[in-house]
Formats: sequence, structure tokens, C-alpha cells
Amino acid sequence: MSQEKAARVTVEEDVVFGTGGGRDLKCDVFTPPGGKPDNAPAILLVHGGAWKLGDRKQLKGYGFLLGREGFVCVASEYRLSEEARWPAQLHDTKTAIRWMRANADQLGIDPDRIAVSGHSSGGHMALIAAATAGNPALEGDGGNPGAGSDVAAVISFYAPTALEPEGSMLTEFVDLLMGPGASEDDYRAASPMTYVDKDLPPVMLMQSNLDDIVPRQQNLNLYSTLADAGATVEFHMYDGEEHAFDARPELGREAALLIKSFLNRHMPGPADDG
Repeated sequence: MSQEKAARVTVEEDVVFGTGGGRDLKCDVFTPPGGKPDNAPAILLVHGGAWKLGDRKQLKGYGFLLGREGFVCVASEYRLSEEARWPAQLHDTKTAIRWMRANADQLGIDPDRIAVSGHSSGGHMALIAAATAGNPALEGDGGNPGAGSDVAAVISFYAPTALEPEGSMLTEFVDLLMGPGASEDDYRAASPMTYVDKDLPPVMLMQSNLDDIVPRQQNLNLYSTLADAGATVEFHMYDGEEHAFDARPELGREAALLIKSFLNRHMPGPADDG
């Protein structure tokens, strides 16, 4: 391998990680410079788009930014709401986590150091995936059933944390996600606030104070509730910014460094093994 190639993050696209709704689910794998690592930390990247739009390519920048910091990153797809109703999206996210753990040797990752990071609706799924690992009703059957979907940490960017059938700018998208006939209990079961517990893996929340899509109070409430419960939680509020503030390159780079700092402090590393 040339020195130039060794200094680059490499990406393998269109890797099948499981199935959902009878079709293949694909991801892109970002490997840090230097080739296949040995026991590296890993991050699953889950894209946003109000559960209806977007694709895994949205987080390509984070794959490269975090890859340069030594993380193997997997940007995964999931079935959108016009294809399948909730909790299919959560099932697909957990399928990706199980695939990463089952293929840890091939990926060069530590199966005990897998984090999940999501943006907007992807952050919503990341939070619930972290909170419900091992819940049979929420695992799905997309592949690698014995691998386990637990994660060591979760990062959530401007995620909806309390879903309601009425009363928010996301109502149209939430109702499409949940489908006709969904009850109040169904909405609560699809809300991260429902799963607050002191034993959750460490959580980092990122939000902006001028967000007109996901009200800032949703994440402030989640932070306060997690902190009061005794969970490990960190909150970053960006002043004067709107939803998806990290699409600005300088803020995306900053956010990647905050993720690195958070995971280095809260996700166990090899030195912790004894």
C-alpha cells in the first residue's frame, strides 16, 4: 500500500448487512487510514429525513471525519415510512448493530466498543435502539439473531424525543410512520422519553436553540430526565443555529471532535480490560 493510500479513509459501498421486508439492506463501511484495524472502536451512523426521506449517503462526511479519528464507521440504510411502518426502522437499525458485532473480526472492530449515532429521525432510532437492546419484541428478524444489539454509547443530533399524534411540526411525518389506527400507547412506545433509565449506555445529545423542526425543549427535557434518573448524559446546545446545523462544514468538523471526545471518555477502551 502506498503512503498516500495508507493516509486515507477507505470506503466499501453497498455492503449487505441483513434483510428487511424481504429485501437486502445495505451499508457503507468506512475504514480508518492504514488498512484493516485491530480491535478498533466503531460507530453505526443512522441518517435522518423524518423517517420518510434521505439515505445513508447523508452521513458520508461523518464516515470520513470519524474514520480519520480511528473509528470504523458503518452508515446504514433502513426502510422508510412509505415502505414500512414503525418499528421496522428500529428493527433495521438493530440488524445493522448485530451485523457489526457478528462481523467484528472482518471489520477489525472491538465488539464491546460499538456506538450508535443518529441525526434527527436517525437520532430518535439510535436512542431507542440503545435503550431496548435485547427486547425480543423490538429486535426484528433481519439477521444474526444471536449477536446482540447492545451498544456502548449513543449520540443523538436534534432528535424527536416525544412523539405525538398532534401538535408538532412533525405531525405529518410521525403519523405516516405510525400508520392509521396507532394508539396513544403506540406513540409513547415509539418515544425515547419512554425509555429513560439510569442504566442506559452513556448518551450525548446535540441540539440548536433555533430549531423550528424539533423543538429544543424536547431534548432539554430528555437531558433533564436522564440526569435526574442518574444516567450518564451530556448535552451540547448550539446558539443561533437551526435544525441540521452541522451541515455547515465547520460545525460538522467540530461535532466530529465532540463525538471523539465523548467516546474516548465514556466508551471503554482496551486499557480498561485489565
